[in-house]
Amino acid sequence: MRTVRFLILLAAVGLGTPVQADPLPSWADTEAMARIIDFVTRVTDPGSPDYVTPSARVAVFDNDGTLWSERPVYFQFLFAVDRLQEMAADDPAMLGSDVLRAAARGDMKAVVAAGEQGLLEILKVTHTGMTVAAFQQEVSEWIATATHPETGLAYSAMVFQPMLELLRYLRDEDFSTYIVSGGGLHFMRAVTESLYGIPPENVIGSAGETRYVVVDGVGQLMKDPAIAFIDDKEGKPVGIDAKIGRRPIFAAGNSDGDFAMLEYTMAGDGLRLALLVHHTDAEREFAYDRDSHVGRLDRGLDEGPERGWLVVDMAADWERVWPEP
Repeated sequence: MRTVRFLILLAAVGLGTPVQADPLPSWADTEAMARIIDFVTRVTDPGSPDYVTPSARVAVFDNDGTLWSERPVYFQFLFAVDRLQEMAADDPAMLGSDVLRAAARGDMKAVVAAGEQGLLEILKVTHTGMTVAAFQQEVSEWIATATHPETGLAYSAMVFQPMLELLRYLRDEDFSTYIVSGGGLHFMRAVTESLYGIPPENVIGSAGETRYVVVDGVGQLMKDPAIAFIDDKEGKPVGIDAKIGRRPIFAAGNSDGDFAMLEYTMAGDGLRLALLVHHTDAEREFAYDRDSHVGRLDRGLDEGPERGWLVVDMAADWERVWPEP
């Protein structure tokens, strides 16, 4: 039986197209890989009726659960818990609520039970009252040293190799790649360039209030407790418009929090592709969807296929999950 890769090579030779190295080596020979390559080929071929000029080749990606793992909870929250524990060691009196005390002792069940308000309280304590530069320095140091509580891997080792290849493939074909995530803007900007090759200016995320101050004669931005913007669900298209000013032609997510972003992307004219990463691989990563407390994928599973969206089955469509050590 001829593989997808063989057929792509055959078509390229027949069309006189220069044959390049396999752009997605960690993807299995399945419909998912074929649809991605077909889409990219059609929108980048000047002779194709679906051709898109480079300036309009905008691709947006969610982060948590799309570009790296997100279990047992979002990695930014694990950073917040680690930071809270360090702060509490210096000043135990700061633990003035049940949710802060639960987080400090590592009781994730109690923290999850506290819901969104509990999460915001922890983030308020651990993510404010310092300059943006100092906060991002702490994030960078944490990423360089901390390890995941279940896998024992460095968080930087839990990025998805197939998605790294997809980002590189798109950029090689003159796409502009952006992150559009519900995660914290300053947290992500501290790590995205080293992890994904996406510079800080191409990151859109949730943000707290900041204000300009002068510290020891140096102009700085100070992180304040108030929320300025939540880049999740319907907020994602709003953030895309405010930051990019173009409707993307490609969007990738993994949860119902990304539904509006994919829907917005697909509503434009011309050929477009929406992709959902479905976490089906309990052996190599984690398996979850409809009832998950993070990365819940319910509506996307029901409506995505009938809308023509590509649902990537992690267990079937990926030869490898994480990069080689």
